[in-house]
Amino acid sequence: MLEVHQFPCLSDNYGFLLHDTDSGLTAAIDTPDGAEYLRQAKARGWGITHIWNTHWHPDHAGGNETIVEATGAKVIAPKEVERIAQIDRVVADGDEVTLGDHHARVIDVSGHTNGHIAFHLAESGIAFVGDSVFALGCGRMFEGEPQQFWDSLERIKALPPETTLYCAHEYTQANAKFALHADPGNEALQAYAKDIEAARAREEPTVPTVLSRELETNPFLRADAPAMRERWGGESPAVTFAKLRAAKDAF
Repeated sequence: MLEVHQFPCLSDNYGFLLHDTDSGLTAAIDTPDGAEYLRQAKARGWGITHIWNTHWHPDHAGGNETIVEATGAKVIAPKEVERIAQIDRVVADGDEVTLGDHHARVIDVSGHTNGHIAFHLAESGIAFVGDSVFALGCGRMFEGEPQQFWDSLERIKALPPETTLYCAHEYTQANAKFALHADPGNEALQAYAKDIEAARAREEPTVPTVLSRELETNPFLRADAPAMRERWGGESPAVTFAKLRAAKDAF
């Protein structure tokens, strides 16, 4: 059986430890704060054996060295992580990684960075998506192009709708404000925004999210919807996405 332990890191990151109870293996999913990952693992009696990075940014791979020095964990990551850390195994779209008897498919979700990947564990119904998509949002397009990023979102949209998405930041409240501006007539979104306000008032996380709800409400995943294309004047989903992303950057 797999267990996911989620905990806050830095100012608004989430850390994730993925633990296989049968083999005792534990993967750190990204490493915003290596020392905090080690503390969290120790508190649960887990030893970190692997690091799975989604992309190279320091708040996702900056803790690799600290964890590797303490545990000898093997780093599995896209090639771009070599910018800041050593990698034991480079992976790309279509590759498979394992934790005990559990298998994860690597998916290209580039756009936020050009080598960004996600890990989809189909049998467990979960995906670790880094900064490619957030609850009601998506990552800034630091390195990619609109068509590239939209193609990545299409790959996420194609996952089973019941998939639980573990995204890396608590941005949802701010994302909801833009989403309501971008898609004001969406009743499902209005209900979701109220749930988010209530959760944050109780100091509860809004991550993880479920893909089915994001498909109904996330404006970036809805860039192919006729209503969104009409409102934002996009002659294609990629153009609509680009306009939404630029508007969010300036919001």
